[in-house]
Amino acid sequence: MLATRASTAKRLARSFATVVDAKVSGVKVAAVDHGQPTTALTFLVKAGSRYEPSPGVAHALKNFAFKSTAERSTLGTIRESELYGGVLSAGLSREYLTLTTEFLRGDEAFFSSLLTSVLTTTKFLPYEYSEYVLPVVRDESTHASQVPSTVAIEAAHALAFRTGLGAPLFAGPHTPVSLESVKAFASSAFASGNVAVIGTGIDSARLAELVDKALAETPLPSSSSSSSTSSKYFGGATRIDSHNGPQTVFIGFGSTTPSTALAVLANHLAPPPALKWSSVPPSSTTLTPVYLPYSDAVLTGVLVQGPDTNSVKDAAKTLVDRLKKPLTAEELKSAVARTKFDAAASVENRESLILAIGKKVFSGAESSVESTLAELDKVDAATFSKLWFGYQTVSDLTKATPTYVAVGDVNALPYVDEIGL
Repeated sequence: MLATRASTAKRLARSFATVVDAKVSGVKVAAVDHGQPTTALTFLVKAGSRYEPSPGVAHALKNFAFKSTAERSTLGTIRESELYGGVLSAGLSREYLTLTTEFLRGDEAFFSSLLTSVLTTTKFLPYEYSEYVLPVVRDESTHASQVPSTVAIEAAHALAFRTGLGAPLFAGPHTPVSLESVKAFASSAFASGNVAVIGTGIDSARLAELVDKALAETPLPSSSSSSSTSSKYFGGATRIDSHNGPQTVFIGFGSTTPSTALAVLANHLAPPPALKWSSVPPSSTTLTPVYLPYSDAVLTGVLVQGPDTNSVKDAAKTLVDRLKKPLTAEELKSAVARTKFDAAASVENRESLILAIGKKVFSGAESSVESTLAELDKVDAATFSKLWFGYQTVSDLTKATPTYVAVGDVNALPYVDEIGL
């Protein structure tokens, strides 16, 4: 039975991205085509918050996406996209700005041209900045500040990495962002060395041809890739008073030597229920695994959330005890299997696909489900007990500085030493 299951997994595993260079523009292109009736294009730009010159600039630039360009007004961009039945969206992570369009197969020429114009000819009009961009920036920042899980993850990055990956995703109320700083950041980030194009529902050669054609008249400037200070892990603890949502604690560690074993660790510490639709009482404490890999670092851990401080404290103590306890062979096998399923299932979702291959596409590395599953198959007891976060044993890991964030009733939520770390 196990042999049959392994054979089936190999048949289902498939390469999902072929990376090529557009011949004229030099932009990296990765695409996969499984014959689906819709196509999606994403321009992946090294313009995440780790590269911004000052806080909030990347957040403001993200919200300038699809505003007036030399070819179209903001209204024109929206109306023409609607006529084609397309959907436009922009996203921001700590490493990348993403500009995405989804549309019916066959309309790729129009939408590749539209996305290219956003990078090359956005006007950055003052009235659009004050009337459209800044209000959205403020609303998104306000909403993020009211979600305990987001607040905890943001604070965890700041503690773990300080600068670079520690830079906030959202503009703060006390860090004004000028239009000139946004334009200057766009000018340096929107260059050929910082841009890659990812497509689904389209052949990579066809996508490379379209990218070259779209950039023929208004090419991206040539420059070296965006650079940021190399990540270094620090760790630490902080407490943030909040009256919104559940009581929240994040317990984690960071590393500058990412390993597939770290993804397995997160799944071991907070395993999901085997029965997908099993009901969880609203009053129950939840454990959510967190595994955030970046190009030169990783942050992993568990988000503990509950209705009261006592339940969160008890769950956090149990979690730390689980971390210190050696894994049985069955626990390790189960955690690896769950991690393999997550990796295989992620490529069925376009957004997850982009995240999965984003850090590889700039290097031109081949990225596939098979290679990811093969790496996970190598995780055994020896791998799992060594080289986590640069430490030799789990015992050493628990003695290192953790990244600990408490959000909620800070007068009652536990301190890091009170849960055994």
